[in-house]
Amino acid sequence: MPFPHGPAIGFGFLLGMLARVGMLRSDYRQYPTYPHGYASHLFLGGIAALVGAVAVPALLEKEWTAVTFLVLVAQQFRGIRDMERKSLKALEDNELVPRGADYIEDMAKTFETRYYVVIFVSTVTSIGVEAISVPGGLFLGALAFGFSALLVRKRLVGDIVEVKAASPNFRGPDLYVGDIFIMNVGLEESRRAIEEKGLGAILIPRDEDARDTLGSPGQRQAIIHDVQAILGIRKDLDTPEFSPIIRRDLETGRAGLFFMPMEKDEEPMLAVIKRVPVLESARGRGSKALAGRYAVD
Repeated sequence: MPFPHGPAIGFGFLLGMLARVGMLRSDYRQYPTYPHGYASHLFLGGIAALVGAVAVPALLEKEWTAVTFLVLVAQQFRGIRDMERKSLKALEDNELVPRGADYIEDMAKTFETRYYVVIFVSTVTSIGVEAISVPGGLFLGALAFGFSALLVRKRLVGDIVEVKAASPNFRGPDLYVGDIFIMNVGLEESRRAIEEKGLGAILIPRDEDARDTLGSPGQRQAIIHDVQAILGIRKDLDTPEFSPIIRRDLETGRAGLFFMPMEKDEEPMLAVIKRVPVLESARGRGSKALAGRYAVD
């Protein structure tokens, strides 16, 4: 055969690319320019898929120079995290509601991880085609993608907190959501606008770890960024009192969210809050430690 490893390389590349395409659909909230974002990430996904697909045939043929080159190429994907971090940080100054450093770092890690998943899927597919058959390789590749998806799956805010709608209300000039103090609003006109068009939500942690996660400023910033990015915000540079904000009840660990949407509708807001990813840097694990278990008891 002129290309004895052709099926392994071809199907490995195909499964790797399908894995990258399957992970593209969650990029909408993490990258601002859809066409350019899709094009660049599909191109890089093709390189990652090719690296994984060619690695096994190169080893079988004892092409050590090619193997060394592929390893060097794979190491370059570490630079994707830095590229995404710089791109997103460059946009922060022009955001009405910034993402925050924690959210940006979490996004950058996510993008980097996706390319390692592509390499893993294409490599497993290539191994399966070489060792078993084309159908066997395709099955193993699909299995590898499913396993990887479970392994890197992010928990969502809705998994760790209960989210309830609550009306913004005033006690004098003080704004509350439910019984949680948010801020002081001095202008009568602004207070009337908030009462008429504002929305609020109470976030109730389900356990001690969720309470710690909700206490992270980075996690709270991610929540209000996603809410305004997806639903729109009734705010401009000269209306800082309409900025979305989350405040904690220090006694109970609950949090109150205030938000001024373009369209006043509670259900979409609650749905967006529940779909915000739990950031790795904010994830509470105190109850898993020995001292934490004593504290919980």
